[in-house]
Amino acid sequence: MRPDGWHLTEDIDDFLDRAGEFLRSRPALHTTPLSVTEKLRTLGAAAHGTQAPVFGRLERAGEVHATFYRLPSRGLSVTSLTPEQADTLAAQLVALGHSLPYVTADHSTATAFAEAWQRHTGATPTLRVRLHLYRLGTLTPPEPFPAGRGRLVGEREHEHLMCWCREFAADVGEDVSIDAASWAGTRFAEKRYTYWETPDGTPVSMAGVNPMVGGQVRVDPVYTPAHLRGRGYAGAVTVEVSRAALAAGAKEVVLYTNAANPTSNALYQRIGYVPLTDFAVYDFAYTASEAR
Repeated sequence: MRPDGWHLTEDIDDFLDRAGEFLRSRPALHTTPLSVTEKLRTLGAAAHGTQAPVFGRLERAGEVHATFYRLPSRGLSVTSLTPEQADTLAAQLVALGHSLPYVTADHSTATAFAEAWQRHTGATPTLRVRLHLYRLGTLTPPEPFPAGRGRLVGEREHEHLMCWCREFAADVGEDVSIDAASWAGTRFAEKRYTYWETPDGTPVSMAGVNPMVGGQVRVDPVYTPAHLRGRGYAGAVTVEVSRAALAAGAKEVVLYTNAANPTSNALYQRIGYVPLTDFAVYDFAYTASEAR
């Protein structure tokens, strides 16, 4: 039996062999690590270039209680921790020479880790964004329901799809390049997209979904161009992809929203999504002497 504590590895297969059951035990809460690790497992080195991601698991008496991953040049993404576990992880990462630009976790864990990281490094944490994680309850199409239909996005529409993904990224403040050359390396590439189109065949909204992993599917992104909003298109396309996910066998359908956006939060609750928990992202600022 391995000793208790945090165990780090760059081997995705070893990590999933030991921690996969833990991640699948709460598929809705673990939607992001499930999706990210599946992408890395499937694509291998092509998913992250020359540097390897780092994965960690917290074991007690041979049982996994928490995990984290860190992609090259990115921050830390970690599952739920107690303040004591967060402090232990921060201390170990500092001892190994890690310098983190940010941390992402459920709100209480992110806060505990940010405070621990500040104690161990002197870095100043700043809350970047707070997110609500929703899980689908009873799917309820909006009333009135807009005229039109949902359809899968075709290969010939890739330029249009990339344009809308760029607009979505700009709307939510993501600093990302999205074009034919960079597409495969973005978080948008592995998704399946659906357009909502009006009766004359004009696309007016889109929704993407991540591949099913561990019985869960995540809806992301949902986007309607600004001049077409307020007509029910986003609700319609979200209902369309949610229904398709259930029909494909998903046990959990989830999505994130920005806690500061009352419009999207109200919309998803109207169509049957129920709050599960909150997530937070804290950025770390270092002085010159603190930077490693």
